Amino acid sequence: MIVYLNGRYVDRTRATVAVDDRGFLFGDGVYEVTRARNGRLFEAARHLRRLERGLDALAVALPPALDSTALLEISERLLRDNRLDDGDATVYLQITRGSAEPRTHHFPPAGTPPTVFLSANPLAVPDDVRARGATAITTPDLRWERCDLKTVQLLANVLAKQQAVAAGAFEAILVRDGIATEGASTNLLAVIDGAIRTHPADHRILPGVTREVVLELATELGVGASEAPLSVRELFGASELFLTGTTVDVMPVVQVDGRAIGGHRPGPVARELHAALRARLVRDTTRAPAL
Repeated sequence: MIVYLNGRYVDRTRATVAVDDRGFLFGDGVYEVTRARNGRLFEAARHLRRLERGLDALAVALPPALDSTALLEISERLLRDNRLDDGDATVYLQITRGSAEPRTHHFPPAGTPPTVFLSANPLAVPDDVRARGATAITTPDLRWERCDLKTVQLLANVLAKQQAVAAGAFEAILVRDGIATEGASTNLLAVIDGAIRTHPADHRILPGVTREVVLELATELGVGASEAPLSVRELFGASELFLTGTTVDVMPVVQVDGRAIGGHRPGPVARELHAALRARLVRDTTRAPAL
């Protein structure tokens, strides 16, 4: 597989990062994962806006030549070069503060070039899990207070996800002060009294791109939706639960901590929203026929 690293396209096995890189030493960087289908990116503009917001928050500056247009061109070339122009794929983009000696907790000298890495990979969409509905566990949300930034320091998420895997579950739902915030790698939405409820897009959750699109689709479909805290008690009383994310689309959850949700089968709202999301994905990634 061909990847992009600091201005060069190289085989993945030959891509190397300095041992002093601050992403390696401190988790000092941000990343994005963008969906692609048939070689075309989906909702790339939203991902790039979130990336820019994260870079601004971390005070990481990209070279002027590496603007949004250049990042899109790199992403599209990687899809082509890796023959991912048929079917589902993702493009991973990571930018760290770069490398400098000596190791210091404060920022390196001004002008230290960032490390920029992109790769493209095929995606196996988990439609089999979607058909039967996913299972989840709850676990304490031990992350820092800026969950709205998509940084590479994901240790709390990793531990929560491994806890889910060890329990035979698809996802870990994070709970802080009695409130279900989101999944370890997904956003969480519930259907209560016929309307969607999801945690506000504040510092406690990542403002997911798929979440944002799904809320727009809900409005188009006439399904009520609100952003308000969801208590664990309300979670277990919801008629539907579902997850959203770049690699899972809309994923119904039918069991949490061994307790059935919504009759233990995927509900109609999740099914309708997934169909609408897939239709938009297909529409926006279908090339016009050659004339």
